[in-house]
Amino acid sequence: MMIYANRELNLEIYPLDITRWDDFETLFGEKGACGGCWCMSWRLKKSDFERQKGNENKLAMRTLVEQKEKVGLLAYIDNKPIGWCAVAPRDVYLRLENSRVWKRIDNEPVWAITCFFLAKSYRRKGISLELLKGAINYCKTNGVRVIEGYPVVPYGDNIPAAFAWTGIPSVFEKAGFVVAERRSKAKPMMRYTIMTE
Repeated sequence: MMIYANRELNLEIYPLDITRWDDFETLFGEKGACGGCWCMSWRLKKSDFERQKGNENKLAMRTLVEQKEKVGLLAYIDNKPIGWCAVAPRDVYLRLENSRVWKRIDNEPVWAITCFFLAKSYRRKGISLELLKGAINYCKTNGVRVIEGYPVVPYGDNIPAAFAWTGIPSVFEKAGFVVAERRSKAKPMMRYTIMTE
């Protein structure tokens, strides 16, 4: 089911399910997005993640998708997979739950946006914002009230993509997120609250 569309960009966003696995693989490529991650970094203890880098992480993600877990969204332009946003209930992200910087603010049931990955030719074109809009819609359809993001404040104008995988605060702000907690100067916790009608 399509979650979000921007007709001007010919962009459509869908949740990742098994019917879209081949598109996910195509987007992530040989390196599994970055260093064999396959978007498993936040879900595993650091030692387990390092041990599984590459094909084992890919198989672990595929298993989650086969089990119909909520894992994230794929963006398409002209029916070609060009972007990814990981969004799921916060409690599935082991490293978030064990983090000092990103420990829970309160006991709200929160969904977390932990990762973006864009095909090289689609970076710096506003696609991250479109993915955030899609993530907000996706959370609404799943009855979520509070969404968290963990962007990193860029240290310069030309931050390498590998350092911006959690997003940057200005993009979250454009989507309506506000800083909810800041335990680290460069790593604010940002939230979006979905108002019930």
